[in-house]
Amino acid sequence: MKTAKITLLMCLVTLLSFGNVSTKEKEALTALFHSTKGELWKTSWDLNAPVQDWYGVVVKDDKVIELNLEFNNLRGEIPTAIGDLVYLKKINFFRNQITGAIPSSIEHLTALESLNLAFNRLTAPIPQEIGALKSLRQLKLFMNTIGGEIPSTIGQLTSLRTLELYNNQLAGELPNSIGNLLNLKELMLSSNKLSGKLPSSLSQAKDLKILSVFDNKFFGTLPNSICSLTKLEELIISDNAFYGNLPSDIASLTNLKVLLLGNNDFKGELVQLKEQLPSLEQFDFAEVKSEGVIVTLDKEEDDN
Repeated sequence: MKTAKITLLMCLVTLLSFGNVSTKEKEALTALFHSTKGELWKTSWDLNAPVQDWYGVVVKDDKVIELNLEFNNLRGEIPTAIGDLVYLKKINFFRNQITGAIPSSIEHLTALESLNLAFNRLTAPIPQEIGALKSLRQLKLFMNTIGGEIPSTIGQLTSLRTLELYNNQLAGELPNSIGNLLNLKELMLSSNKLSGKLPSSLSQAKDLKILSVFDNKFFGTLPNSICSLTKLEELIISDNAFYGNLPSDIASLTNLKVLLLGNNDFKGELVQLKEQLPSLEQFDFAEVKSEGVIVTLDKEEDDN
């Protein structure tokens, strides 16, 4: 009898400990499983097991707070029901085969701090609803084929530190609202089809350390306001259609370690500029006009 009571007590403890994830959250996870062909995942889920035992699912205080399913062969689309996982702080679906769109229901994930959907097969534009994620610190969507324009609501992500959208099919101009991202440290937009001029509002992102926009269709002169980004360590703007003289104060960016300007139509004494930036470790002025001479510099060669 005593043994039976102990067994019953253990069962009750198990149920209380493992069985309190809400039905709505479990249904949302189940929808994700079926929508992305969970039976083909590298590590699948036993839908009859407690939710906190499911691979990549982190539960705290009976709430699903993380989904870590990187490199797990997810195939198909993210279901609308993902928006019911309202306590999520982290989604990591890196390096899968997810297709289609980021569902607009993502606007309900207001606790989300990190969203990594990089290296998938997403094609649809970034939804305007992305702007509701006020807690987001990292947004990584690189290496997809996402089209359309960067929505202006991106400027509402005021907690954002990292924005990595490179290697997609994004087009149009960079919205002025990008300047609202005052905590941004990394802005990586290379290898898209972005055009227009770099907005002067970028100068408001005083914490920016990496600005990479190479291999796009940006044009015009580089705004002098960019020289106020004194924490910049990497300025990579090669393979665009920039022209004219570089900003007169660019030598004030003394923290620059990487400066890539090649395949634009800049003019000026670029060799002299290089000498004013002693922290430079990597720089390329290939096919930049400097007093009528094509200049290509390599630090290793220069040091010999």
